[in-house]
Amino acid sequence: MVERASFASYYGRPVIKAPAWEARDIAGYFFLGGLAGAGSVLAAALHAGGAARTATALKVTSVGSVALATAALIHDLGVPSRFTHMLRVVKPTSPMSVGSWLLTVYGPVAGVAAAAAVTGRVPRVGAVATGGAAVLGPAVATYTAVLAADTAVPAWHGAHRELPYVFAGSALAAASGAALLLGPPAETGTARATAVLGAAGESLADHAMRRRLGSVAVTLREGRAGRLLRAARTLTAVGAALPRRGCTGCGGPRARPSPTPVPSTPFP
Repeated sequence: MVERASFASYYGRPVIKAPAWEARDIAGYFFLGGLAGAGSVLAAALHAGGAARTATALKVTSVGSVALATAALIHDLGVPSRFTHMLRVVKPTSPMSVGSWLLTVYGPVAGVAAAAAVTGRVPRVGAVATGGAAVLGPAVATYTAVLAADTAVPAWHGAHRELPYVFAGSALAAASGAALLLGPPAETGTARATAVLGAAGESLADHAMRRRLGSVAVTLREGRAGRLLRAARTLTAVGAALPRRGCTGCGGPRARPSPTPVPSTPFP
């Protein structure tokens, strides 16, 4: 028998440097970017299906989310000019460079789609902008997973295959939740289905990710990170179950059929 191996580093220092970013800024950046991108995709589907009120609400939500996400990123960078400096070049091999350009292009397109939906003007331009935001939406929602995986952190880098699917499922579930909260009950059928789809996809990708990581996944099970992830999985499962249970009669109270008219005079 041999003693259990223990992992240590020279002079008690960490093997790798801790991330330099602020947890709240980057967590908000990841979440809000996913909400915006998936919201544009779902808004385009609802727009095509005739659910105009819910589609408009999601378009406005996407614009607000991407604006807040950009603000969180700039706040984490510390100096606003650092964001604009990243736009000097286009570097396809850099997730940060690609993400900066995605935000720069996606934001105005989503803004035009929201403005056209709210004002009711230039509907054709609004429809084109809605489609453009939907095309860019998946990249906006998932490029942050590539950004996190392109680091030396083992739990992130080792999950580079599954992490985009985890982010995509989480973003779709978040956008569906926004649609359920903001849309009228009669227009939430699609959002109920996509909420379950997003939650199921996120859960399956998360399970596959932790299984393939092996011993590295211990950082996702222990400590504060483990507690937060367990709470997130529980809330995701509950959120996916609630729309299905509440779908009976979700279109509102049905109108009662009018009674058969009674003749004013008796039949002969």
